[in-house]
Amino acid sequence: MTNKSIIPVCAVLIWSFSNSMLLAERVSISLDGTWRVAESVAGETIPANFDHEGPVPGLVNQAKPVFKDVDHYETHEYVWTMAKNGVLPADDKCEGLGRTRQTRRYFWFRKTFTVPARKEVAILLINKAQFGAAVWLNGKKIGENFSCFTSSRFNVTDAMQWSGTNELVIRIGAHPEALPEWVPYGTDGEKATWTPGIYDSVSLQLMDNPVIESVQVAPHIASSEILVQTQLRNYGKPRRVELTHAVRTWQGDKKASRKVSSKVNLGTDEEKTVTNVVAITDAVLWNPENPFLYVARTGTGGDSCETRFGMREFRFDTSTRRAMLNGKVCFMRGASITLHRFLGDPQCGGLPWDEAWVRKFLVYIPRRMHWNSFRICIGPVPQKWLDIADEAGLLLQYEFPIWSDREPLRHKLWKEDEVVRQVEEFVRDNWNHPSVAIWDASNETHWDFLGEKLVPAVRKLDLSGRPWENGYSLPQAPDDPFEDHPYLFINHWGSGKDTPFQMTELERMRGRRPGTFYPASAHASIINEYDWLWLHRDGTPTVLTRKVFANCVGSNATAEARFEFAAYCLGGLTEFWRAYRQYAGVQYLAYLDADLPNVFTCDNLHDVKNLEFEPRFEYYMREAFKPLGVYINFWQPHARQNEERSYQVMMINDEHDLAKGRLLLTWENAGDDKVVSRQEMNYEIPGLGQMSYQVKVQSPKEPGNYILKAAAYWDGKPWSPVVSRRKVQVR
Repeated sequence: MTNKSIIPVCAVLIWSFSNSMLLAERVSISLDGTWRVAESVAGETIPANFDHEGPVPGLVNQAKPVFKDVDHYETHEYVWTMAKNGVLPADDKCEGLGRTRQTRRYFWFRKTFTVPARKEVAILLINKAQFGAAVWLNGKKIGENFSCFTSSRFNVTDAMQWSGTNELVIRIGAHPEALPEWVPYGTDGEKATWTPGIYDSVSLQLMDNPVIESVQVAPHIASSEILVQTQLRNYGKPRRVELTHAVRTWQGDKKASRKVSSKVNLGTDEEKTVTNVVAITDAVLWNPENPFLYVARTGTGGDSCETRFGMREFRFDTSTRRAMLNGKVCFMRGASITLHRFLGDPQCGGLPWDEAWVRKFLVYIPRRMHWNSFRICIGPVPQKWLDIADEAGLLLQYEFPIWSDREPLRHKLWKEDEVVRQVEEFVRDNWNHPSVAIWDASNETHWDFLGEKLVPAVRKLDLSGRPWENGYSLPQAPDDPFEDHPYLFINHWGSGKDTPFQMTELERMRGRRPGTFYPASAHASIINEYDWLWLHRDGTPTVLTRKVFANCVGSNATAEARFEFAAYCLGGLTEFWRAYRQYAGVQYLAYLDADLPNVFTCDNLHDVKNLEFEPRFEYYMREAFKPLGVYINFWQPHARQNEERSYQVMMINDEHDLAKGRLLLTWENAGDDKVVSRQEMNYEIPGLGQMSYQVKVQSPKEPGNYILKAAAYWDGKPWSPVVSRRKVQVR
């Protein structure tokens, strides 16, 4: 990787091009839009003909005319996994690291542009591209970057045509094999398609010296201050400059600080890091209920930029095993998002770059489902997603895409220095987003290097001190968390257990997975995968869940019966994992996934374009994730008729206010919801507390199918009541 400069990952205004502005302000020119696209086998000769068109940001599979076999690539891990699970013949082997029907090796993107005026420095910023990116400007090769998950920045000053038309060409790999084997590219042994594209924005940034290469803002809420670390670089002659910072509110543009300035001496081609403290007037804290944002405006006299941030601090407290947002306990509720699997979904198209679609996905649906957090796993998202997450008040566990859990164990091939470099860039790209609450070094990976070298090396870069999670490894710092994936239904798939898991077993469990699959730790833990109940969007089981549904609802069950069973059990498991307060967060897999013929996992969307859930999923899961949790600790399929007995109803309160109201336990006819028996009592739960109640109620006199339902009412809450349901046959 060569010729890589650092330019801050922050908002940059596209200024009007008056002479006075051009003297002091950065100019950012968006290069997003339609580009010409070509293909090749050779990697150093620009193709003569660009006969296709495609979007940037976007994917090559959106290009017109269509490129044949554009997504086809099978990794060694995928072939092994599919052969092991009967999708491919048992003797199918991949002799190398991967295989493909594609004859091409590269795709090339071309665009022309002009600039309004000359500046001293020009930097090309490619936010993300896979697989790798190499740049030519006006026929001159500028450099390349192998990273698929971080920004690439190229100094193109010497190749610029300041008064004419510029021709920009970006080459990306057509598939992972275009990269050296020592480069990580997002291993996923269950992913069937590997989709190339410049999948994040591209811009040209013009500035005068000294250049602001990076800005990091670290809030300190106790003192109502921010620590601002600015990295400067002077590409010109020696000079003395005034570095200034001032903060205003993002909405309303109101003054929020005094201007802070410092004098800085810079020699020719000198880099210098300057740290300043800026006091925030009457600081408003950022949180999911009020995601208040500020903008820090930084200038050098030759360059300027804006950095958006929130006044928030996030950590875990090992003594209580809780997540702490701004010094207060915060229970995390949500899901895992596997965007890079969805990129290979036939329905993906341009949806991830449709702002209205993304806002519905990250703002409106999470509010409706009572989610405040997500784990972004097996591949990062475009920067626009993080901007919207900041505005929505979401808390994100942001995972660098390392998942090396099966042969050939890619991490043994990777250069450790390259991994460190890429994760450093990953942190730098995202450190100003208040939504990014937890760094995640890997998924389900055993690799000592991650905990012993990588995390210590990159942790110090983040002045906000975010916690790090690290897959299957133990926490590395006193208040780091670990993640758990308690797939209880997994033993239907391959354990050989005589009596595979049934929901009745939950009555004997106390909120933790049985066994010792994960390292023992007293640290805070997050569940971010659970259920093993995936269905294709048409209701057929996935490769991993065929035995689950055959055992539980029958091989000839209808799609409707499978949807109902999966949603009912997933809702119940969500209630269960929350009820015992053993976890700091509960997030299911997956809110967004791919639906392909041989997928292992899938999402619960019924209509992808309009973002509509399968109705039964929303019916149960919307209740299970409400801030006031209700769980009936009863899973028996049968009950005796006309019998009075006590049922344990467990309740939790995720809010800081005292919860009080009515708790109603009823027996209702399964067909018409008619109440045939009921018992009512008052409940009271402290803020962030939990309570269990024993409620006596008479079972129905007549045999039949019934619903045992607990409903908790909290006056003044728009989502009240909260309902937990159990299906019972009375006989």
